Amino acid sequence: MKLKGITWALIALFMWSCGGDAKKPAAKVAAKEEVAAPVELDPVKDKGIGPIKSLTLAAIDEGMVAKGKDLYKSKCSACHKISKRFVGPALGGITERRTPEWVMNMILNPEEMVAKNPIAKKLLEEYISPMANQSLTEEEARLILEYFRTKTSN
Repeated sequence: MKLKGITWALIALFMWSCGGDAKKPAAKVAAKEEVAAPVELDPVKDKGIGPIKSLTLAAIDEGMVAKGKDLYKSKCSACHKISKRFVGPALGGITERRTPEWVMNMILNPEEMVAKNPIAKKLLEEYISPMANQSLTEEEARLILEYFRTKTSN
């Protein structure tokens, strides 16, 4: 008889300790949600993370476009198409959706971009496959950017 009473007392104590104040768990969840709220960046202002801090573009240089097209075909086209989703996003109109600095930083620094840049993180969530680092130089990334400038979304 005493054992039954002790057992019930332990069960009651256990349930009481697990239940606690109903308001506390909700407050903890709300606090976690506030901390975890993603930082929204304006895609037409975000420069990304990497070596390119500022870039001023002039008129499109057709010589650079031709070299950029060749680089795109050899380094990028296995995962990206201009007008349709593939392994990665379609790149037509990329210069209308992202800053030139962001585009170049994504090409030059994809690992850190997908780890720290909110826009790149969202792209990784959507496309699953991370962007491969092609070990391009800044000059090569600039040539590819020049090619992208000729590929509008229209």
